[in-house]
Amino acid sequence: MSNQTPRILQQQPERDGDREQQQQGSTDLQDDKPGARGEPMGEGSYKGTADYNQRQAEYMKTHDVRKDAEAARPRSEEEARDMERAEEEGKSHSRGEH
Repeated sequence: MSNQTPRILQQQPERDGDREQQQQGSTDLQDDKPGARGEPMGEGSYKGTADYNQRQAEYMKTHDVRKDAEAARPRSEEEARDMERAEEEGKSHSRGEH
């Protein structure tokens, strides 16, 4: 057993509204609880997938994809090597989805 004096933790003074805020929890940004309508919890939700697909289709209709691809090409051999290394680094973290 130690002869040290026990540490006394300081408590923050109670402020108006704190107890109510702690007890109630806001749901302003939550549509529903996860899984409430058959949506999987965790990675990948049906709503998230539908939103992504809708935004992707809209982008394809309103942008010149070939021009975007051309603008994304490496501007030098060094940049091409950097991009290749970055791609390999990313693939090394995947679960066999190469």
